[in-house]
Formats: sequence, C-alpha cells, structure tokens
Amino acid sequence: MGGRANAVATIVAKDVRLFARDRFYLFISVLSLVFFGGLFWLLPASVETTASVGVHLPGVESLLEQGGRPPDALDDGFGQPGEHGLEVVSYGSSSQLERAVADGEEIVAGLDFRADFLERLTSGQPTTVRLLLAGDAPEALRPALAGAVRELASAIAGDEPPVVVPELDEMILGVDRSDAPLSMRDQLRPMLIFIVLLMEMFALASLVAVEIAQRTVTAVLVTPARISDLLAAKTLFGAVLAFGQALLIALVTGALGHAAGTVLLALALGAVLATGFGLLAGATGKDFIGIVFVSVVLFIPLMIPAFAVLFPGTPALWIRMLPSYGLVEVLLRVSGHGDGLAEVWQHLVALLAWCVAVFGAGTAVLHARLRRM
Repeated sequence: MGGRANAVATIVAKDVRLFARDRFYLFISVLSLVFFGGLFWLLPASVETTASVGVHLPGVESLLEQGGRPPDALDDGFGQPGEHGLEVVSYGSSSQLERAVADGEEIVAGLDFRADFLERLTSGQPTTVRLLLAGDAPEALRPALAGAVRELASAIAGDEPPVVVPELDEMILGVDRSDAPLSMRDQLRPMLIFIVLLMEMFALASLVAVEIAQRTVTAVLVTPARISDLLAAKTLFGAVLAFGQALLIALVTGALGHAAGTVLLALALGAVLATGFGLLAGATGKDFIGIVFVSVVLFIPLMIPAFAVLFPGTPALWIRMLPSYGLVEVLLRVSGHGDGLAEVWQHLVALLAWCVAVFGAGTAVLHARLRRM
C-alpha cells in the first residue's frame, strides 16, 4: 500500500512541476482569477425594480399630492408609487419633462399631456398624449404606459370600462422570488466560478494529451508504477487544482458567505466533474488542436445552464439534464437566494451522479488509451 501511495505522490509531484513550468497555463490560471474576480466587483450590486415615469399634465397641479403621488383619478391609471413597478414624478412643463427623459437619471419615460387635455376629455372630444422614452427604457414599458393612459382617461371622464374585469385568484407555483430579484453580480457568480473550473479542465486535458503524445506515460509505466497509479495521480492533481482555483474565486466573489459547507461540497463535486471531462478530453485528443476542439465541444453545452439563469422562468428540461446544471443551481440558490442544504440537496445528488458517470467515462477511456500504447 505504501509503494502505491509513493508512486502516486511521485507522479503528482511531476505533474506539479510540469504545470509550474508551463508559462501559458500558469498565466491563464492566474489571469482568469484576476480577470473574473475584478469583473465580479465591477458588475452592478443592486437591481432597480421600480421604473420612474415623468408626467406633465397642465391644469392638474391641484390634483397632485406631495412627492409626485397621483391622487384618486390618477391612481386608477398608475397605482400607488412603486406599485406594479411604476413611480410617477410631476413636471411643470414639456421642456422640463423632455430634458429629464433625455438625461435618463431620474426617469426612464414621460407622458406629455396637451394643454387642453382635461377640457377635451371631459367634453368627449378626441385628444392625444405624447409618450417620451429613454433609449434604455424597458420594452414592456411602452404597452404598460399606453394602457395606463387609457385607464386614466376613462377614470377622469367617468366612463365605465367596456367589460367587467374578472376577479383573479393568484397562485404562485414554486418559490416566489418576485420581491427579491438578484443583481447582476449574483446572477453571474455561478458562471464565473464554473468558467474557472473549465479552465482547469482544459489545462488537465492538455497535460494528459502532451504526455501521451510525447510518450512520457510510457516512461512512467516502465517503472513499478501501474496504470491505476497514473490514473489516481492525474485525478488527484486535476481535482485539487480545480478545487483550489474554484475556492479562490469563490472567496473573491463572496460565495462562501452563506452555508459555506454546502458551497464547498458543490465546489468539490464540480472539481471532480471538471477532472472527469479533462481526462476524457485528454484521452481523445491527439495534439493541441485536437484538445482545443474537444474542449470547446464540451465547453459550450456545459456553459448553457450558467447562461440560463440570466433569463427569468424555469429552464427547459433538456437544460436541467445537463451535467453542470446542478452545480450552477446550487451556487445560485445558496449564494444568491440564501438557501441551505435542505433546499438544494436534490441538485447535489444529481451532480454527484453526473460526477460518477463522467469520471468513470474519463478514466475508462484514458485507461484504454494507455493500454494500447
């Protein structure tokens, strides 16, 4: 047993020296930590859930309450400040409203009513309202404001709606997170951590492929070391390297602030998953171009779950079946939403199953490749 452990330790030490001497992968590893860590702190740390809308409505100043709050008639169209994501700000002239929309700091859109808007509306004559939008205004704001103006006009004119609005019995399926949206930092944190893991997958794959191409593994296997010792050494080196890099970026991005044990477990499983893919890519690639091709083929589908969290709604079934989904979901829910092990254990189990399958496939393919040499 001691001889096997010494053989594994010797091979690991050799791999560490080779990795340290390879300036390209050493530079890429350090650069990824610095770049992604810095990028995380440059991303917005908060999310704005209320859109401020400016209103210029001549002759209605007496109807507006303090702070730009719309009273009874205006409430029918816009709701209370901040309700349904809209907040109304009053302006005294069209030019002030235009400058405010163009500046884009206080409001994202504006409604400029005609000077005779109230007179024409109460007398039953047709009238118009000018809608001003900033360049970065949400696309959904246009129809929302158009509907609010129609409701406002009906409320002021005293007209009954053409239809009776049915009562809605609202039911939230799953966890309601509408009142706690994630910032861009929290949404991209799993992606940044997973990219670092994939970078180490690429480094391990290149190391394995180079040793196979240069017949270094043949020289190792003529010693008392066995193929199983070589596989164990590559696994240990790849997993420790990937876990160490992922742990550093997790510390930089604050992923360990809540339920640190669960996050560490997810990172350890993610390191094993990356190691399995690294062994698989290294065993199938014959040169640097082949390694790049296989790594990219693996990289693209594995990154899909990390991109899926940027879009609202539940990901499609085929996305949830990808190997990296469990890791991304655990990191997102624990570090972003504050969940614990009780809420994410099923994702850890799925991730563990993928680790066993991918690691088994990687070691099997590499073992078969070494036996043919």
